Formats: sequence, structure tokens, C-alpha cells
Amino acid sequence: MGFYADHVFPHLMDWTLGTRRFQEQRELALAPAHGHVLEIGFGTGLNLPHYPRAVTSLTALDPATLLPKKVARRISRGSLPVELVRLSAETLPFEDGRFDCAVSTWTLCTIPDSVAALREVRRVLKPGGTFVFLEHGRSDDAWVAKWQDFFNPLQRHIACGCNLNRPIDALISQGGLKIERLDRFLLPGVPRIAGEMYRGVARPS
Repeated sequence: MGFYADHVFPHLMDWTLGTRRFQEQRELALAPAHGHVLEIGFGTGLNLPHYPRAVTSLTALDPATLLPKKVARRISRGSLPVELVRLSAETLPFEDGRFDCAVSTWTLCTIPDSVAALREVRRVLKPGGTFVFLEHGRSDDAWVAKWQDFFNPLQRHIACGCNLNRPIDALISQGGLKIERLDRFLLPGVPRIAGEMYRGVARPS
């Protein structure tokens, strides 16, 4: 992956996504999570303090090993049983209907084939299961979307594959999930091309 991707970017990502404005959004987004949860794109474990008591166990999926000592400390400080799985979400090694809930926070922007990953999420959710998401993505404002497209190649380079311009709601629908609640808003203090947020809940359709 290279020195930047392995040793610099993980610290930048952890610092940025660990700031108060992002943590507040995690608290809101994760409130519906419950039961046995699959989190795709576990990253450095920043969601861990924000899972509600209704969550009984967590299977945390991520293809990359990011800041392993910090992740281990975060897991050890919590009361939630966590199983770490080092795989990408496009092909999940779990049986159909295993999980009560799946979670994705600032992850669908980076997965190479996000629709394939969402179809796998649908497959491993129980009937009536919940997909909780908090993502940034394509703006509904054509002018902003134009600039997202313009800066996207640079963003992918400096943010190790992250895309500014993915239409998150459309991708979720293509993945076979029906959105039951969707909040669109701008994240304060973040440039608009990166601050167009999608927060909500979907279920297998």
C-alpha cells in the first residue's frame, strides 16, 4: 500500500473522524442498532463507544489492519464482545440471515463495489433486519455535484480510495434494501463537497 497509506493516512483518518462533530453523528445514527451487529468498514473502531445497550455482540469487518494497538485498546475498554474479520464486504463468509443489524459509517464511499457489498449485507440480515447507515456522498445540488466530480480523482488519491460523489441512496436501493428513513444534511465545519450527509435506516426489500 505504501508508507502514506499504511502509516500516515490511518492517523489522519482517526483524528478527523474522531472529532466531536463526527462522534455526535455516530451517536444519532447508531441509536437503532440492536442484537448481533455486522459492521462493515470497522476502521479504527470509532463506533464502539456509541453502540446502544441493545447491541449484544459485534462482528467487525475490514480488509485493512489500521492502528492495531489503538483498536485493541478500544475493544478492551468496552463491554461489547467483538469479533474482528479481515475481509472486504463484497463477499461475506457468513450464512444467510445471521445478523439482526448491519452498520456502515463513512464506508460506502470507499468499498470498490459498494452495490455488491450491499447485496451481501441484505443476504446476511435476518428477515426484517436493519441496515443503519451514515455516509457522505453526492449532492442534490448540480453545482456542488459538478465540483465533487472535478475533485474526486484527487480525493481518491489523498484519501486512499474514498469517493466524494457516490449517490448513497441509489446504491442502497440497488443493493436490494428499502430505505425507511433518510436524513440529508450538511455536516457543519466541513467543505460542502465532502459534507453532504446521508443518515438513515433501510431493510431488506
